Amino acid sequence: MVAVRVGCVAEFGDASVMRVERRAAPGRPRGTDLLVAVEASSINGTDLGLRRGDLPPVTWGRKPFVPGFDLAGRVLAVGPAVTAFSPGDRVAALLPHRGGGLAEQVLVAEDRAARVPAGVAATDAAALTLAGLTALQALHRSGRLRARPGPDGSPPRVLVSGAAGGIGSFAVQLAALAGAEVTGTTSAGKVAWVRDLGARQVVDRRAGDRHAQLVDRGPFEVVLDAAGRSRHRELAPYLARDGIVVSVRPLHPDVLRSLRPGRADFVAVRTAARSADLAHLLHLVATGRLRVPVEHVVGLADVARAHHLAETEGRGKVVVDLTT
Repeated sequence: MVAVRVGCVAEFGDASVMRVERRAAPGRPRGTDLLVAVEASSINGTDLGLRRGDLPPVTWGRKPFVPGFDLAGRVLAVGPAVTAFSPGDRVAALLPHRGGGLAEQVLVAEDRAARVPAGVAATDAAALTLAGLTALQALHRSGRLRARPGPDGSPPRVLVSGAAGGIGSFAVQLAALAGAEVTGTTSAGKVAWVRDLGARQVVDRRAGDRHAQLVDRGPFEVVLDAAGRSRHRELAPYLARDGIVVSVRPLHPDVLRSLRPGRADFVAVRTAARSADLAHLLHLVATGRLRVPVEHVVGLADVARAHHLAETEGRGKVVVDLTT
């Protein structure tokens, strides 16, 4: 029996509960599944919530469970119904709600994967997947950014709350690429970093005059709560007429209270594993138009440290390298 290493959660708690085990490798792929040798997987806020026990049991199943929602690697074998990939292809993929990507081998459905272009590192592809898809779909599907011009046909104004995090750092860039005038909020030590990503204005979220600064820079056609921490009533004062607040946390109680029937100024994004969207993002990276803000790359043996870094630093992405 072939065994593979996995990073898993045996009990809920802080980052120290993460451990590495050996488990039986997945079997041969069936139907439209791919068997992928995982080279990298990144840590997302959902992984941290799973580890802490913040999310419902339907999400994680039984313990010990393997987190990880995005991955990049090479196809080892394909199911008999696969049409788009062959063994040896480099791929990135977004896994379903129960995760499992923090493992050396993973079965993934063909329609959740996209080919990784030459020149794009596996660590970048893995860091891009969930956070990048969420940012893209929040702006263009949930927020309908291109259908919300600014006053008198000027570029739309976008406010990204939590602009230094994984989702926020992609959202700032993608909104700027779409021609929007971007304002970001973050802590004081990250202001220059967020500006370098493409935000025209950056506001220290702890500044005493934060509200006045945002009012002065708005109103905004799209307000994205990229960290999933803000209440609708905190962000609504900055909205333009017919503007919209988009949250990345559809299950958060504050979000659920805001989703009243008929409400037109609030929506929660539900990230979809769309191969076309992922391929688009990877193309932007390959052509140098989208930067993947990888801050740390950590080996699987140090997965507890990877979780600690993702939880405490709050800037960019932390990636686990499964080849070391």
